[in-house]
Amino acid sequence: MGNIKKIETLNQKRKETMLGGGEKAIQKQKESGKLTARERIDLLLDKGSFNEYDLFAQHEGRDFGMSDKVLNGDGVIIGTGTVNGSPVCVFAQDFTVSGGSLGLMHAKKITKIMDVALNMRIPLIGINDSGGARIQEGVSALAGYGEIFYRNTQASGVIPQISVILGPCAGGAVYSPALTDYVFVVDKVSKMFITGPEVIKTVLGEEISMEDLGGARVHSEITGNAHFFAENEDDCFKQIRKLLSFIPHNNKKAAEEKETKMPALKLDINKIVPEDPTKPYDVRDVIKSVIDDSDFVEVQEKFAQNIVVGYGRINGKTVGFIANQPLYLAGVLDVDSSDKAARFIRYCDAFNIPVVTFVDLPGYLPGVDQEHAGVIRHGAKILYAYSEATVPKITVILRKAYGGGYIAMSSRHLNADFVYAWPTAEIAVMGPQGAANIIFRKEIMEAENPEEMRKQKVEEYKERFANPYVAAARGYVDSVIEPSETRNMLIHSLKICENKAEVKTEKKHGIPPF
Repeated sequence: MGNIKKIETLNQKRKETMLGGGEKAIQKQKESGKLTARERIDLLLDKGSFNEYDLFAQHEGRDFGMSDKVLNGDGVIIGTGTVNGSPVCVFAQDFTVSGGSLGLMHAKKITKIMDVALNMRIPLIGINDSGGARIQEGVSALAGYGEIFYRNTQASGVIPQISVILGPCAGGAVYSPALTDYVFVVDKVSKMFITGPEVIKTVLGEEISMEDLGGARVHSEITGNAHFFAENEDDCFKQIRKLLSFIPHNNKKAAEEKETKMPALKLDINKIVPEDPTKPYDVRDVIKSVIDDSDFVEVQEKFAQNIVVGYGRINGKTVGFIANQPLYLAGVLDVDSSDKAARFIRYCDAFNIPVVTFVDLPGYLPGVDQEHAGVIRHGAKILYAYSEATVPKITVILRKAYGGGYIAMSSRHLNADFVYAWPTAEIAVMGPQGAANIIFRKEIMEAENPEEMRKQKVEEYKERFANPYVAAARGYVDSVIEPSETRNMLIHSLKICENKAEVKTEKKHGIPPF
């Protein structure tokens, strides 16, 4: 009977501890429109797969009356489980327990599961919902954050790290998500900021709502701190599960291969790019016309929309796509789009995901604002990322490829493995209009009809330079192909690149233009 009693005691303790902050706190959490930490884990992981650790952990605070307080699990749940049948590590901050505040034991639990994830080479998913550092524990709470940041950095490029912001994430706490690979946010739920509205009002005398300061839309559309936006928590977890089905679970393992499917998008790829080079089109139609089942997972969809990045499959295998988007700013490169593309390229390179680039841009965005924002430094990031990447790199020039933009978008000169061009490609130092005005300035000015002469010279320049054949003649383009041949050429090129081995100069590491 003694053992039975002990088992009953265990089950009772489990039940009490798993209530977190208690029924009232749980009710308050739900009334605020948020799920509990345990409900979130259940939605994220495969049913019945979660195994929890350190359930009975308690805080180590002794000051300001903390020695008498019981904080179940110290406000965070950690454990392992599976997503799509593959193992993952997870932690979820429990806002019902002291506002999910981080103390030393709270941090120790998180770093413990981070160590498991890195040692076992499996993805780490962190669900953030916390009021920040536990003031009563002072510098110990700050030490806890430092331990987390260090591990985020050590795991970078080794295992996928995913942050889910499902409540407040403020002050120093925001730097952990910023160090991870992917940040998911939910409309009206996620809040991220360094200094809150109260501090801003006190210091600057400005009033701003928490939503306008650091809500989900702000970080998805303006700051670029978030990579995926969801309307609700359920949709958020579905997005995470889908992303994990596309990416490798560590840097030594390939992404899960799926059955090859033909593109589902029923568009004639030969007609996607308009004949008029000034007319826009959606480059995602090109991507979806060549990938399996037209199934595309776009990353940072709402940020820097003049460039598109994301994952698709070709012949069942994951490929990373970078493409200029003519629908926005004519697809130019600027400060934000360069950052967005460079970061994505480096992730693909770290996890051995081949990169396909679709090119259609007039160059870098001109203007005083861009120059003062550091477009030189930011623009150099995409050059560095492509040049450094050793994964298979395949480029397809769809239409415009002018000036520095031509070089930057994975040109042969940055060591792309294969470069193809559609017949619609225009590869030149600058656009025909500007080039003609400079080259033929004297002839145009002296002509009886300058405007007619300008048109004539523009056409002359187009015929001589604004086409793919000059570059092809010099070996900068491997082949000029019909749009309808693109998928087959990508399949073939990726097959050729399967055993690619690139020897790099021996060094500790390079110095990117951060």
